[in-house]
Amino acid sequence: MKYDVVIIGSGPGGYVGAIRCAQLGMKTAIVEKYDVLGGTCLNVGCIPSKALLDSTEHYHNAVKNFAEHGVKVSQVSADLKQMIKRKSSVVEQTNGGVKFLMNKNKIDVYTGHGSFKSKSELIVKSAEKEEVLEFDKAIIATGSKPITPDAFNYDKKRVITSTEALNITSIPKKMVIIGAGVIGLELGSVFARIGTEVEVIEFQDRILAGMDKTVTKDLQRSLKKLGIKFHLNHAVTTVSATAKSATISFKKRDTEEIQEIKADYCLVAIGRKPYTESLGLENIGVETDDKGRIVVNDHLETSAEGIFAIGDVIKGAMLAHKAEEEGIFVAEYMKGEKPHINYNLIPGVVYTWPEVSAVGQTEEELKASDIPYKVGKFPMKALGRSRASMDIEGSIKVISHEETDEILGVHMCGARAADLIMEAVALMEFRASAEDMARISHPHPTYSEAVKEAALGATGNRYIHI
Repeated sequence: MKYDVVIIGSGPGGYVGAIRCAQLGMKTAIVEKYDVLGGTCLNVGCIPSKALLDSTEHYHNAVKNFAEHGVKVSQVSADLKQMIKRKSSVVEQTNGGVKFLMNKNKIDVYTGHGSFKSKSELIVKSAEKEEVLEFDKAIIATGSKPITPDAFNYDKKRVITSTEALNITSIPKKMVIIGAGVIGLELGSVFARIGTEVEVIEFQDRILAGMDKTVTKDLQRSLKKLGIKFHLNHAVTTVSATAKSATISFKKRDTEEIQEIKADYCLVAIGRKPYTESLGLENIGVETDDKGRIVVNDHLETSAEGIFAIGDVIKGAMLAHKAEEEGIFVAEYMKGEKPHINYNLIPGVVYTWPEVSAVGQTEEELKASDIPYKVGKFPMKALGRSRASMDIEGSIKVISHEETDEILGVHMCGARAADLIMEAVALMEFRASAEDMARISHPHPTYSEAVKEAALGATGNRYIHI
């Protein structure tokens, strides 16, 4: 079969890119090695983790907060097996939605492992058969997989990654998480809320390295209240496991004294690496860097003409929405259009509670670049809407240029921060000032008023709401 474009990988980048290609009139095929579409995000990442985060937050509120709201409940218990069942149902529905979109847009789906035979031929191999697809152009969207060092002895039973953690059906007494990044903190929240003793070991001296220090301190304070214990500035040396437990050996950086923790599970969450194995890249001359990422130019084209790469397999944040934008970008570029992506304005979100979100530059980055800036901060506890809902933790920070007042970065920790960040993204796309943000009418009482107040602070004005 001959196609205008063949896409390897059906995650957010792959399936969204495929839809856009089809919309633009290209005969499109998508190749997926697993039996279900959606990639890591839909199956073992974004969607299932958010389903569990919501379920466990409901339980946590019932146990900790309902009484203060005047809602009396008794004999509340966490049914993790039912939570997992609901999560699986959400995933199944989402998978079905992607399949429906493939059919609706007349995109041919091939199940099997795709690898390049040449710059115009792709081999698709499954357990039953092997096919060769001919194409004019191709997009590599194979995503990433968890990093699991040999010393950690990853066995998928007691030493696990996020994939296995999303299918635990009995509440663990204790879990150790290696890595205080997004995945580690989100899953740590899930289990801490339902009674698991959670300890996090992080090599860096703070959680969420790379995000704004103000909001990460806010979040760490909240997570400590949840019961999560942090070992920052520590390095794990080895992990061993038996049939019923895992033992984690670690030490403080720059010391030799080894400490040990025994737990029901050890969750390895130290990052992900691009999945580019056995794709036949060597057959078509596609270059990769020292981290295994595929090298692309400004048009996301690889060193092999007509072969593009998007998402986790290339440089940049490993975010589903980044991959989606890149899939659309490549499809439109192929048709001669002039798309653009502003990577500085791709927001990042952590779905703990309170949530954390960010867009643009941090204070640390601005200082390093000698860019003059102003800062406005507003604590969520000073907001009427927050007090009404008892969501008083966190703060919002707006950073603007000292001379032009253009918004350079917005960083949030608080209720619904994942949704609130889009106000900042939209305004920054149009290069708005902090004063613009402050003068826009925000409905009262809402969490969004905290954004307005932080912007007012950046302009040098005092808060006007409580």
